[in-house]
Amino acid sequence: MKLCRFNDNRLGLVEGDHLLDVTSVLDALPAYKYPLPRTDQLIENLDMLRPKILEAAKTAKKVPLAGVTFLPPVANPGKVVAAPVNYQAHYDEAEFDPEIRHGKEIVKIQTIGLFLKATSSIVGASHGVELVHLDRRNDHEIELVAIIGKPARNVKKENALDYVASYCIGLDMTVRGAEERSMRKSIDTFTVLGPWMVTADEIGDPHDLDLVLTVNGQPRQSNNTKNLIIKLRELIEWASIYYTLQPGDVFMTGTPDGVGPVVPGDVIDARIDRIGSMQVKVRARKV
Repeated sequence: MKLCRFNDNRLGLVEGDHLLDVTSVLDALPAYKYPLPRTDQLIENLDMLRPKILEAAKTAKKVPLAGVTFLPPVANPGKVVAAPVNYQAHYDEAEFDPEIRHGKEIVKIQTIGLFLKATSSIVGASHGVELVHLDRRNDHEIELVAIIGKPARNVKKENALDYVASYCIGLDMTVRGAEERSMRKSIDTFTVLGPWMVTADEIGDPHDLDLVLTVNGQPRQSNNTKNLIIKLRELIEWASIYYTLQPGDVFMTGTPDGVGPVVPGDVIDARIDRIGSMQVKVRARKV
């Protein structure tokens, strides 16, 4: 299934060039009182909702995708886990490009480990990217994103993918500088997710997916997830040793080579096999 959140927090089942509005199934979600759980309730209850979604789709209103405002496919992630320099070609270009390296040593992922991004940086494809530090280089980074579907603690790589509920396209935007990654990549709007999520059963093996990104129609990034240095199953195993992954947590798997700057007025097109594509506009943040 391709599921999207759209307009005023509605739920859509995407089929071709339209969606079926199945928002009514959200009434089946459990009611909670304060303190709220540290999980996303749609993701946590996705298996229970699946038959209800398919039933509701039979009589649901059709809405053209054109003109829809796409929200992030996951509303309440507890954390965003990210993998730095996880393609060898990107590691090589980072070592070569002083603007990417910014005077720092590029440390291999096996040594530096994973990092976390602020959930406040998440937006949907329709929102676009807002640049704040216009005097510095702001780069695009396309990534395959996995959304965790159930609690994962000390899992083994052999069954790690069983903990993935769905996948989507991610843009891990970054401003170049001397600060730690988590600070430079946690600016508001610097985690773009979308345009929808595709349930794991439709993706199969996530380690053979083409990723392509263009800016204003010009090619920038093109690679395949088979070239990840540390594959998703190993990333989940590794992360779950340090902290429990919860339903709705977002896992960004790393970006390939070809990262480059964007400026206000640019339009980013990002595509990943078996997921789809999203168009993201770049603008300066209004003061």
